[in-house]
Amino acid sequence: MRNLVKLRNGPAVAVVVGALLTTVSACGGGDSGSTEAAAPAHIHASSQAPALPLRSGERFVELSVAQPYTPAPPNGGTDEYRCLVLDPKVAAPEYLTGVRFQAQNEPIAHHAITFVVAPEEAAAAREKDAKDPGEGYTCFGNDGLSSSTWVDTWTPSAQETLLDGDVGYRMEPGSLVILQVHYNLLATDGKPAGSDRSRVRLRVTKGTPDTTALDTLPMNGPIELPCAKNESGPLCERAASLADVKKRFGDQEGGKEEELLRECGHSAPEPGNTQTCTIQVPQPITIHATRGHMHLLGKSIKVELNPGTPAQQTLLDVPAFNFDDQALHELPAPVALKKGDTLRLTCTHDATLRQKLPQLKDTPPRYVIWGDGTTDEMCTGLLTVSAP
Repeated sequence: MRNLVKLRNGPAVAVVVGALLTTVSACGGGDSGSTEAAAPAHIHASSQAPALPLRSGERFVELSVAQPYTPAPPNGGTDEYRCLVLDPKVAAPEYLTGVRFQAQNEPIAHHAITFVVAPEEAAAAREKDAKDPGEGYTCFGNDGLSSSTWVDTWTPSAQETLLDGDVGYRMEPGSLVILQVHYNLLATDGKPAGSDRSRVRLRVTKGTPDTTALDTLPMNGPIELPCAKNESGPLCERAASLADVKKRFGDQEGGKEEELLRECGHSAPEPGNTQTCTIQVPQPITIHATRGHMHLLGKSIKVELNPGTPAQQTLLDVPAFNFDDQALHELPAPVALKKGDTLRLTCTHDATLRQKLPQLKDTPPRYVIWGDGTTDEMCTGLLTVSAP
Protein backbone atom coordinates (compact mmCIF):
# COMPACT_ATOMS: atom_id res chain seq x y z
CA MET A 1 0.00 0.00 0.00
CA ARG A 2 1.13 3.53 -0.69
CA ASN A 3 1.77 5.92 2.16
CA LEU A 4 -1.33 7.64 3.58
CA VAL A 5 -3.83 6.70 0.92
CA LYS A 6 -6.65 9.25 1.00
CA LEU A 7 -9.92 8.44 2.70
CA ARG A 8 -12.44 7.04 0.28
CA ASN A 9 -15.57 9.05 -0.47
CA GLY A 10 -18.51 7.91 1.60
CA PRO A 11 -18.44 5.75 4.76
CA ALA A 12 -15.04 4.42 5.76
CA VAL A 13 -13.92 1.39 7.72
CA ALA A 14 -10.80 0.76 9.79
CA VAL A 15 -8.71 -0.95 12.41
CA VAL A 16 -9.60 -0.90 16.02
CA VAL A 17 -10.40 1.84 18.46
CA GLY A 18 -10.94 0.42 21.92
CA ALA A 19 -9.80 -2.55 23.91
CA LEU A 20 -7.47 -4.99 22.15
CA LEU A 21 -7.70 -8.34 23.90
CA THR A 22 -4.70 -10.63 23.38
CA THR A 23 -2.55 -13.10 25.24
CA VAL A 24 1.20 -12.64 25.46
CA SER A 25 2.43 -15.68 23.58
CA ALA A 26 4.18 -15.92 20.28
CA CYS A 27 4.50 -17.81 17.06
CA GLY A 28 6.42 -21.06 16.93
CA GLY A 29 10.11 -20.73 16.26
CA GLY A 30 11.52 -18.29 18.75
CA ASP A 31 11.56 -14.83 20.24
CA SER A 32 11.27 -11.98 17.80
CA GLY A 33 12.05 -9.27 20.31
CA SER A 34 15.39 -7.61 20.94
CA THR A 35 16.66 -9.53 23.96
CA GLU A 36 20.12 -11.04 23.82
CA ALA A 37 19.12 -14.60 24.65
CA ALA A 38 16.81 -16.58 22.43
CA ALA A 39 13.46 -17.29 24.05
CA PRO A 40 12.00 -20.78 24.46
CA ALA A 41 9.47 -22.17 22.03
CA HIS A 42 6.16 -20.35 22.04
CA ILE A 43 2.63 -21.60 22.58
CA HIS A 44 -0.17 -20.98 20.11
CA ALA A 45 -2.93 -19.71 22.37
CA SER A 46 -5.43 -18.01 20.10
CA SER A 47 -7.45 -21.09 19.19
CA GLN A 48 -7.99 -22.03 22.84
CA ALA A 49 -9.13 -18.58 24.02
CA PRO A 50 -12.74 -18.50 25.26
CA ALA A 51 -15.24 -16.49 23.26
CA LEU A 52 -16.23 -13.16 24.75
CA PRO A 53 -19.98 -12.65 25.08
CA LEU A 54 -22.01 -10.56 22.68
CA ARG A 55 -22.95 -7.06 23.76
CA SER A 56 -26.28 -5.34 23.27
CA GLY A 57 -27.23 -5.12 19.59
CA GLU A 58 -24.40 -7.35 18.34
CA ARG A 59 -24.50 -10.64 16.49
CA PHE A 60 -21.80 -13.00 15.29
CA VAL A 61 -21.11 -13.77 11.63
CA GLU A 62 -19.00 -16.90 11.18
CA LEU A 63 -17.11 -17.16 7.86
CA SER A 64 -14.90 -19.97 6.57
CA VAL A 65 -13.42 -20.99 3.24
CA ALA A 66 -15.27 -23.82 1.53
CA GLN A 67 -12.24 -26.09 1.18
CA PRO A 68 -8.84 -26.35 2.93
CA TYR A 69 -5.93 -24.75 1.10
CA THR A 70 -2.44 -26.23 0.90
CA PRO A 71 0.18 -23.46 0.54
CA ALA A 72 2.51 -23.70 -2.45
CA PRO A 73 5.11 -20.90 -2.30
CA PRO A 74 6.16 -19.85 -5.81
CA ASN A 75 9.60 -19.30 -7.34
CA GLY A 76 11.55 -21.45 -4.91
CA GLY A 77 10.53 -19.38 -1.89
CA THR A 78 9.09 -20.42 1.46
CA ASP A 79 6.32 -17.79 1.63
CA GLU A 80 2.90 -17.51 0.07
CA TYR A 81 0.33 -14.76 0.60
CA ARG A 82 -3.14 -16.12 -0.10
CA CYS A 83 -6.28 -14.00 -0.33
CA LEU A 84 -9.37 -15.95 0.69
CA VAL A 85 -12.63 -14.36 -0.47
CA LEU A 86 -15.63 -14.65 1.86
CA ASP A 87 -19.19 -13.34 1.60
CA PRO A 88 -20.72 -12.00 4.84
CA LYS A 89 -24.03 -11.56 2.98
CA VAL A 90 -24.60 -7.99 4.06
CA ALA A 91 -28.26 -7.17 3.42
CA ALA A 92 -28.33 -3.70 5.00
CA PRO A 93 -25.64 -1.24 6.13
CA GLU A 94 -23.93 -2.40 9.32
CA TYR A 95 -20.73 -2.00 11.32
CA LEU A 96 -18.02 -4.43 12.37
CA THR A 97 -17.31 -4.11 16.07
CA GLY A 98 -15.01 -7.11 16.52
CA VAL A 99 -12.80 -9.46 14.50
CA ARG A 100 -11.43 -12.84 15.51
CA PHE A 101 -9.33 -14.65 12.90
CA GLN A 102 -8.43 -18.29 13.41
CA ALA A 103 -6.01 -20.38 11.38
CA GLN A 104 -6.63 -24.12 11.46
CA ASN A 105 -2.92 -24.85 10.91
CA GLU A 106 -1.23 -22.16 13.03
CA PRO A 107 2.40 -23.43 12.73
CA ILE A 108 2.48 -22.36 9.07
CA ALA A 109 0.50 -19.13 9.53
CA HIS A 110 2.91 -16.19 9.86
CA HIS A 111 0.23 -13.52 10.10
CA ALA A 112 -3.10 -12.57 8.54
CA ILE A 113 -4.92 -9.38 7.59
CA THR A 114 -8.68 -8.96 7.35
CA PHE A 115 -9.88 -6.60 4.61
CA VAL A 116 -13.36 -5.31 3.83
CA VAL A 117 -14.04 -5.01 0.10
CA ALA A 118 -16.49 -2.33 -1.04
CA PRO A 119 -19.43 -3.50 -3.18
CA GLU A 120 -18.07 -1.81 -6.29
CA GLU A 121 -15.00 -4.09 -6.19
CA ALA A 122 -16.74 -7.31 -5.24
CA ALA A 123 -16.85 -8.51 -8.85
CA ALA A 124 -13.11 -7.88 -9.27
CA ALA A 125 -12.38 -9.89 -6.11
CA ARG A 126 -14.54 -12.78 -7.29
CA GLU A 127 -12.83 -12.70 -10.70
CA LYS A 128 -9.37 -12.98 -9.12
CA ASP A 129 -10.63 -15.89 -7.02
CA ALA A 130 -12.11 -17.69 -10.04
CA LYS A 131 -8.96 -17.36 -12.16
CA ASP A 132 -6.64 -18.93 -9.55
CA PRO A 133 -7.06 -22.67 -8.86
CA GLY A 134 -7.92 -23.62 -5.30
CA GLU A 135 -9.35 -21.44 -2.58
CA GLY A 136 -8.59 -17.75 -3.07
CA TYR A 137 -5.72 -16.26 -5.06
CA THR A 138 -2.04 -15.45 -4.55
CA CYS A 139 -1.66 -11.84 -3.41
CA PHE A 140 1.77 -10.57 -2.42
CA GLY A 141 1.71 -6.98 -1.20
CA ASN A 142 -1.97 -6.34 -0.53
CA ASP A 143 -5.18 -7.87 -1.88
CA GLY A 144 -4.71 -6.39 -5.34
CA LEU A 145 -7.79 -4.18 -5.09
CA SER A 146 -7.91 -0.39 -5.04
CA SER A 147 -10.55 0.47 -2.44
CA SER A 148 -10.53 -2.31 0.14
CA THR A 149 -9.84 -1.44 3.78
CA TRP A 150 -7.40 -3.07 6.19
CA VAL A 151 -9.50 -3.75 9.30
CA ASP A 152 -7.46 -6.11 11.48
CA THR A 153 -4.07 -7.78 11.87
CA TRP A 154 -3.64 -11.25 13.40
CA THR A 155 -0.50 -12.92 14.71
CA PRO A 156 -0.52 -16.34 16.39
CA SER A 157 -0.91 -14.92 19.90
CA ALA A 158 -3.88 -12.71 19.09
CA GLN A 159 -7.40 -13.30 20.30
CA GLU A 160 -10.35 -11.11 19.37
CA THR A 161 -9.96 -7.49 18.40
CA LEU A 162 -12.86 -5.76 20.10
CA LEU A 163 -14.12 -2.20 19.58
CA ASP A 164 -15.42 -0.14 22.46
CA GLY A 165 -17.68 2.87 22.01
CA ASP A 166 -19.95 3.88 19.16
CA VAL A 167 -17.43 3.11 16.39
CA GLY A 168 -16.99 0.43 13.75
CA TYR A 169 -16.09 -0.66 10.25
CA ARG A 170 -19.02 0.18 8.02
CA MET A 171 -20.07 -2.47 5.49
CA GLU A 172 -22.54 -1.78 2.72
CA PRO A 173 -24.79 -4.39 1.06
CA GLY A 174 -22.68 -6.47 -1.31
CA SER A 175 -19.43 -5.99 0.62
CA LEU A 176 -17.01 -8.91 0.83
CA VAL A 177 -14.37 -9.91 3.36
CA ILE A 178 -10.88 -10.97 2.31
CA LEU A 179 -8.51 -12.86 4.60
CA GLN A 180 -4.93 -12.37 3.44
CA VAL A 181 -2.99 -15.19 5.08
CA HIS A 182 0.81 -15.19 5.00
CA TYR A 183 1.85 -18.84 4.99
CA ASN A 184 5.49 -19.52 5.91
CA LEU A 185 7.10 -22.91 5.33
CA LEU A 186 10.57 -22.17 6.73
CA ALA A 187 10.12 -24.83 9.40
CA THR A 188 9.58 -27.46 6.70
CA ASP A 189 12.30 -26.23 4.30
CA GLY A 190 9.62 -25.13 1.86
CA LYS A 191 7.99 -28.55 1.65
CA PRO A 192 4.22 -29.01 2.06
CA ALA A 193 3.17 -28.86 5.70
CA GLY A 194 -0.49 -29.74 5.43
CA SER A 195 -3.50 -27.68 4.55
CA ASP A 196 -5.24 -24.85 6.36
CA ARG A 197 -8.89 -23.89 6.55
CA SER A 198 -8.86 -20.37 7.89
CA ARG A 199 -11.95 -18.77 9.34
CA VAL A 200 -13.01 -15.51 10.91
CA ARG A 201 -15.76 -14.51 13.31
CA LEU A 202 -17.11 -10.99 12.91
CA ARG A 203 -19.20 -9.02 15.39
CA VAL A 204 -21.67 -6.80 13.60
CA THR A 205 -24.27 -4.27 14.68
CA LYS A 206 -26.64 -1.89 12.93
CA GLY A 207 -24.98 1.09 14.60
CA THR A 208 -26.64 4.38 15.45
CA PRO A 209 -26.97 7.75 13.70
CA ASP A 210 -23.87 8.84 15.64
CA THR A 211 -21.63 5.83 14.92
CA THR A 212 -18.14 6.93 13.87
CA ALA A 213 -16.95 5.12 10.74
CA LEU A 214 -13.22 4.46 10.70
CA ASP A 215 -10.52 3.87 8.14
CA THR A 216 -6.94 2.60 8.23
CA LEU A 217 -4.12 4.60 6.68
CA PRO A 218 -0.77 2.82 6.35
CA MET A 219 2.54 4.67 6.60
CA ASN A 220 5.45 2.65 5.21
CA GLY A 221 9.18 3.20 5.51
CA PRO A 222 12.24 1.70 3.80
CA ILE A 223 14.58 -0.93 5.26
CA GLU A 224 18.31 -0.86 4.42
CA LEU A 225 19.71 -3.42 6.89
CA PRO A 226 23.20 -4.73 6.06
CA CYS A 227 24.45 -8.14 7.12
CA ALA A 228 25.87 -8.32 10.64
CA LYS A 229 29.64 -7.89 11.02
CA ASN A 230 30.28 -11.62 11.38
CA GLU A 231 28.08 -12.56 8.38
CA SER A 232 29.02 -12.96 4.74
CA GLY A 233 27.56 -14.40 1.57
CA PRO A 234 26.33 -13.42 -1.89
CA LEU A 235 23.02 -12.00 -0.61
CA CYS A 236 24.92 -9.56 1.63
CA GLU A 237 25.26 -7.45 -1.52
CA ARG A 238 22.29 -5.12 -1.83
CA ALA A 239 21.85 -5.66 -5.58
CA ALA A 240 21.78 -9.43 -5.15
CA SER A 241 19.25 -9.20 -2.34
CA LEU A 242 17.05 -6.86 -4.40
CA ALA A 243 17.15 -9.30 -7.33
CA ASP A 244 16.23 -12.17 -4.99
CA VAL A 245 13.17 -10.33 -3.68
CA LYS A 246 12.04 -9.60 -7.23
CA LYS A 247 12.50 -13.27 -8.16
CA ARG A 248 10.36 -14.46 -5.24
CA PHE A 249 7.60 -11.85 -5.35
CA GLY A 250 7.69 -10.21 -8.78
CA ASP A 251 8.90 -6.85 -10.03
CA GLN A 252 6.10 -4.82 -8.44
CA GLU A 253 6.74 -6.00 -4.89
CA GLY A 254 10.46 -6.29 -5.55
CA GLY A 255 10.51 -2.62 -6.48
CA LYS A 256 8.75 -1.48 -3.29
CA GLU A 257 12.01 -0.57 -1.53
CA GLU A 258 13.06 1.84 -4.29
CA GLU A 259 9.54 3.31 -4.30
CA LEU A 260 9.65 3.89 -0.54
CA LEU A 261 13.03 5.60 -0.73
CA ARG A 262 11.54 8.10 -3.19
CA GLU A 263 8.29 8.60 -1.26
CA CYS A 264 10.13 9.11 2.01
CA GLY A 265 12.53 11.70 0.62
CA HIS A 266 15.74 9.63 0.45
CA SER A 267 17.92 10.40 -2.54
CA ALA A 268 19.89 7.17 -2.12
CA PRO A 269 19.99 4.13 0.20
CA GLU A 270 21.66 4.79 3.55
CA PRO A 271 22.58 1.38 5.04
CA GLY A 272 22.00 1.09 8.77
CA ASN A 273 19.87 -0.36 11.55
CA THR A 274 17.49 2.62 11.73
CA GLN A 275 15.48 4.13 8.87
CA THR A 276 12.92 6.94 8.78
CA CYS A 277 10.10 8.14 6.57
CA THR A 278 8.84 11.71 6.82
CA ILE A 279 5.73 12.78 4.90
CA GLN A 280 3.22 15.62 4.81
CA VAL A 281 -0.39 14.89 5.72
CA PRO A 282 -2.42 15.30 2.48
CA GLN A 283 -5.76 16.13 4.10
CA PRO A 284 -7.30 16.72 7.54
CA ILE A 285 -7.84 13.51 9.55
CA THR A 286 -8.41 12.49 13.15
CA ILE A 287 -6.21 9.72 14.56
CA HIS A 288 -7.70 7.48 17.24
CA ALA A 289 -5.13 4.68 17.55
CA THR A 290 -1.92 3.31 16.04
CA ARG A 291 -0.25 -0.03 15.46
CA GLY A 292 3.20 -1.06 14.26
CA HIS A 293 4.08 -3.92 11.91
CA MET A 294 7.51 -5.40 11.24
CA HIS A 295 8.88 -8.94 10.88
CA LEU A 296 11.26 -11.03 13.00
CA LEU A 297 14.23 -8.64 12.91
CA GLY A 298 12.16 -5.71 14.14
CA LYS A 299 13.53 -4.04 17.27
CA SER A 300 11.58 -0.79 17.74
CA ILE A 301 9.05 1.39 15.93
CA LYS A 302 7.83 4.95 16.51
CA VAL A 303 5.43 7.42 14.86
CA GLU A 304 5.76 11.13 15.67
CA LEU A 305 3.61 14.10 14.74
CA ASN A 306 5.34 17.38 13.83
CA PRO A 307 8.75 16.29 15.19
CA GLY A 308 11.19 19.04 16.14
CA THR A 309 8.47 21.61 16.72
CA PRO A 310 6.73 22.87 19.90
CA ALA A 311 3.71 20.83 18.81
CA GLN A 312 5.66 17.56 18.64
CA GLN A 313 3.68 14.54 19.81
CA THR A 314 4.45 10.81 19.92
CA LEU A 315 1.60 8.75 18.48
CA LEU A 316 3.26 5.32 18.69
CA ASP A 317 6.33 4.19 20.62
CA VAL A 318 7.22 0.49 20.85
CA PRO A 319 10.81 0.40 22.20
CA ALA A 320 11.00 -3.42 22.34
CA PHE A 321 9.07 -4.77 19.36
CA ASN A 322 7.73 -8.32 19.57
CA PHE A 323 6.34 -9.74 16.33
CA ASP A 324 3.71 -11.73 18.20
CA ASP A 325 2.42 -8.83 20.24
CA GLN A 326 1.52 -6.27 17.58
CA ALA A 327 -1.02 -4.61 19.82
CA LEU A 328 -3.06 -1.63 18.80
CA HIS A 329 -2.33 1.46 20.89
CA GLU A 330 -5.34 3.62 21.65
CA LEU A 331 -4.49 7.30 22.07
CA PRO A 332 -5.61 8.98 25.32
CA ALA A 333 -7.75 11.27 23.17
CA PRO A 334 -8.26 11.57 19.40
CA VAL A 335 -5.65 13.78 17.70
CA ALA A 336 -6.74 16.10 14.89
CA LEU A 337 -4.25 16.56 12.03
CA LYS A 338 -4.30 19.43 9.57
CA LYS A 339 -3.29 19.32 5.94
CA GLY A 340 0.46 19.88 5.83
CA ASP A 341 1.24 18.46 9.28
CA THR A 342 4.33 16.24 9.36
CA LEU A 343 4.41 12.56 10.31
CA ARG A 344 7.69 10.72 10.90
CA LEU A 345 7.96 6.95 11.06
CA THR A 346 11.14 5.43 12.56
CA CYS A 347 11.97 1.71 12.47
CA THR A 348 15.01 -0.05 13.92
CA HIS A 349 15.93 -3.61 12.95
CA ASP A 350 18.64 -5.91 14.29
CA ALA A 351 20.47 -8.24 11.88
CA THR A 352 22.10 -10.18 14.74
CA LEU A 353 18.70 -11.64 15.64
CA ARG A 354 18.97 -13.76 12.49
CA GLN A 355 21.62 -15.88 14.23
CA LYS A 356 19.51 -16.31 17.38
CA LEU A 357 16.05 -17.14 16.09
CA PRO A 358 15.30 -20.79 15.27
CA GLN A 359 13.21 -19.71 12.27
CA LEU A 360 16.08 -17.75 10.72
CA LYS A 361 19.37 -19.17 11.99
CA ASP A 362 19.71 -21.63 9.10
CA THR A 363 18.81 -19.09 6.39
CA PRO A 364 21.51 -17.40 4.29
CA PRO A 365 22.67 -13.99 5.54
CA ARG A 366 21.20 -11.18 3.48
CA TYR A 367 21.11 -7.43 3.10
CA VAL A 368 17.50 -6.94 4.22
CA ILE A 369 15.14 -4.67 2.31
CA TRP A 370 11.37 -4.39 2.10
CA GLY A 371 9.89 -7.74 1.13
CA ASP A 372 6.94 -10.02 1.81
CA GLY A 373 8.91 -13.01 3.10
CA THR A 374 9.68 -14.01 6.66
CA THR A 375 13.39 -13.47 5.93
CA ASP A 376 12.62 -9.98 4.55
CA GLU A 377 11.36 -7.02 6.57
CA MET A 378 8.67 -4.37 6.74
CA CYS A 379 8.31 -1.01 8.49
CA THR A 380 4.67 -0.01 8.76
CA GLY A 381 2.75 2.32 11.04
CA LEU A 382 -0.99 1.75 10.84
CA LEU A 383 -3.12 4.77 11.71
CA THR A 384 -6.73 4.29 12.80
CA VAL A 385 -8.52 7.40 11.57
CA SER A 386 -11.80 9.07 10.88
CA ALA A 387 -12.77 12.06 8.79
CA PRO A 388 -12.70 15.32 10.80
